[in-house]
Amino acid sequence: MKTAITLRVNGDAYDVVVPPQRTLLEVLRDKLLLTGSKQGCDKGDCGCCTVLIDGEAVLSCLTLAVEAQERDITTIEGLADGDVLHPLQEAFIRAWATQCGFCTPGMIMSGVALLEKNPTPSLDDVRRALGSNLCRCTGYVKIFDAVILAAQMQRERAAAQP
Repeated sequence: MKTAITLRVNGDAYDVVVPPQRTLLEVLRDKLLLTGSKQGCDKGDCGCCTVLIDGEAVLSCLTLAVEAQERDITTIEGLADGDVLHPLQEAFIRAWATQCGFCTPGMIMSGVALLEKNPTPSLDDVRRALGSNLCRCTGYVKIFDAVILAAQMQRERAAAQP
């Protein structure tokens, strides 16, 4: 049995027909071809599949697609505004926070969720917010630095706005 659902992803509506046990990650990657969210452990241990649902960081490998129906889903592909990167994407580049890049989308999405709630996070706030995201390449220092840098960049951009 399959179910027809509508997913709002990165501001666009998609009508899809899926089995009720299909995860959001599977639908994003296989049906919508949005492969930025990575398929890591499929158990909720690594955080590579993190997306935002209604502004909250969510593990898409543990979320059924039918549960995300009619909610606002943001993936890594939806952060940039055309050619202008989201401040956290830019900060990851400036801080040299990527290694192999596999964990990067999940790290960035968790960081974005934090910055939307707390524009001036402490290092401990960042550690807690990214605590469920695993990176096998780094010691996390540059990743944490990137989130702090992005917070600073966002504050500077806001101050420069008339």
